[in-house]
Amino acid sequence: MESIELKAQIRHESGKGPARRLRDQGAIPAVFYARGETSIPLSVNAEDLQKIVVEHGENVFVKLLIEGEEKRLEKLALIKELQIEPLSRRFFHADFYEIRMDHKLTVDVPLHFVGTPVGVEKGGELQHLKRDVKVSCLPNALLDKIEVDVTALDIGQSLKVQDIQTPEGITLLDPGDAGIAQVIAVKTATTASEEGTSGE
Repeated sequence: MESIELKAQIRHESGKGPARRLRDQGAIPAVFYARGETSIPLSVNAEDLQKIVVEHGENVFVKLLIEGEEKRLEKLALIKELQIEPLSRRFFHADFYEIRMDHKLTVDVPLHFVGTPVGVEKGGELQHLKRDVKVSCLPNALLDKIEVDVTALDIGQSLKVQDIQTPEGITLLDPGDAGIAQVIAVKTATTASEEGTSGE
């Protein structure tokens, strides 16, 4: 996967007051975490981060260009946690975790369902039971999404995690018997009405 550059500044103040001032200036507080190293408090531009997430999703490699007092640091990272204000939906805080190319990642990857199930063509309804799956892999094997073909699903049939086909190097961590999609029969209004009458 390609990496997207994001400018960041080292943050010297903490607490609600400084964080509020950052947000008033269009930035948000963030933290960069690295294995075995001291975390680095940062601030990043909220609009720049939002653009990255909207265009590429959260499973994107971010090259943090960190402006320090003495020199600029470059750190390759993943967005590990993104806090969003419930009402305004604006970004509130971000956590970045260092990526090391020789260490496996554990991340949630979105499922992308493709095809129209034969059961839907017969009048059934496709239900998505999971929107993403947890995987373990080296950074160079990470996918932005996993495609799942649901074309063969008939009414009453389902797909499970164990049915997902993944490229070599990617290990699915969710239970194999966990359902991800199913096609169910749709009850007509007449049938529902008759059931209601018979139950009286």
